[in-house]
Amino acid sequence: MSEANQVVNLIQEYFINIFKHKYTFSQGRARRKEFWLFALFCFVASLVLNIIPFLGMLFSLGAMVPQICLGIRRLHDIGKSGWWFLLVLIPFIGIIILIVFYCLDSQPGENQYGPNPKGA
Repeated sequence: MSEANQVVNLIQEYFINIFKHKYTFSQGRARRKEFWLFALFCFVASLVLNIIPFLGMLFSLGAMVPQICLGIRRLHDIGKSGWWFLLVLIPFIGIIILIVFYCLDSQPGENQYGPNPKGA
């Protein structure tokens, strides 16, 4: 498979499919790879679309719900409740704590939120 095909598959799997199938789905678990690639794609798309401010604003508003749901699913993957996402409301410190949580490895095996998405 060529490198271009791999990039297209990554974009489809970790960006487009989240908008199509997991848009408001906050049940289950999300791997680090899924979370961080989606964050990267959103960041790059925002940079590109902010050339025309209205488009950038529309994209940011449209991506907000999937980002929240993915953040909650990422917290589920490390064994934390989705309510921990409310840390985002605490200026500075809350964001840092969430970033640390998002960097943690998956909880091995099955937890109360479902099977490990790594398949291990």
